[in-house]
Amino acid sequence: MTVLHVDGVNNVRDVGGMPARGGRIRSGVLMRSGQLSGATTAGAEALRQRVAHIVDLRDGEEVAVEPTEIPGPETTHLPLFLGSVRSFFEDDTSLEELYLHLLEESGDRLVAAIRIIAQGDPTLVHCTVGKDRTGVTVALALSAVEADRDAIVADYALTESQLPPERSRRIVAYLRSQHPEAVHAIALATESPASVMRALLEGIDARWGSAADYLRANGMTDAELDALREALVEPV
Repeated sequence: MTVLHVDGVNNVRDVGGMPARGGRIRSGVLMRSGQLSGATTAGAEALRQRVAHIVDLRDGEEVAVEPTEIPGPETTHLPLFLGSVRSFFEDDTSLEELYLHLLEESGDRLVAAIRIIAQGDPTLVHCTVGKDRTGVTVALALSAVEADRDAIVADYALTESQLPPERSRRIVAYLRSQHPEAVHAIALATESPASVMRALLEGIDARWGSAADYLRANGMTDAELDALREALVEPV
């Protein structure tokens, strides 16, 4: 993976370069990040030069509070949560529970996001932080083309170190004041443990057979999966 500097945007990287069956993941095709609303003029221009399609996984409330206007790339909104993000903090949802919820309740939208990646245009997937919704979507796409599992897990785990420390401190203080009895809130907001992503991918294998089979179960065709492989994997 390559960490990218885009002025005003956190947690930006290109997942190209990781090993995959038959080759490696192409650089410049699949990128991921946190929200883009803070992009400076220079940051927006950097994105415009790199990206043809933006997939925004945030819900309508998040988009309304922090809208994104990046001229040039096409933007598709695919909210993965049916309801408010706040409810997960109120219910003290764990990361494991959250990711299972995404798989079970948002399969059609996960497939829709991955279909865009399969078109082969330089695509940026993002949510608010670029950790959970983005992490699951990118991990599914990479797993479906049999990218190296350790590399997929490492990419997910990298997010925690890419979040601005002052943001994490502020959020932790807020969550402790608002949800003093919560067990999972801080992890939900700030952490990306490798063990969580590894367990998620192993759980997908156990329940559906593979990430590709999960996508098939939610409407993706073999032709679309072939297109995803063609888009993401280059021979070496």
